[in-house]
Amino acid sequence: MNKYFFVLLLLIGFKSFSQDLKPNTENSIITSNAEFPGGDKAFTNEFLRMIHGYIDMSKYAVNGQFTFLFDISTEGKVENLNVLPKVKNSELFIEDMEFAIKKVKKKWKPAMKDGVPIISKKVIKINFTSDHVDHE
Repeated sequence: MNKYFFVLLLLIGFKSFSQDLKPNTENSIITSNAEFPGGDKAFTNEFLRMIHGYIDMSKYAVNGQFTFLFDISTEGKVENLNVLPKVKNSELFIEDMEFAIKKVKKKWKPAMKDGVPIISKKVIKINFTSDHVDHE
């Protein structure tokens, strides 16, 4: 009796831990990257216009190249902005940059994977100096 109970327990245990066959998503192909109408340069120019129009840059000590990292949502919106390197008043600086980036009216075309929009990461680098803002 104990032998049958043990065998039954093993069969139930193996059934519980068996693997389900799922399609391999690792082989899926990203068919297109996120795109801004007019390209990255057009986005950078529009973003800089919003910075100049809405942000008082004199309250920040920003000199040199800054990297803007953000996500492009499946709806084409900019989300999760991060700015490197950190500066004095980084939190306020990032909040102001988020405000400026949301003022950009055009939406991104989201990245596509197997014909379905996906969230993607984007990196934009901008040079700031105390006198003006320049971009690459």
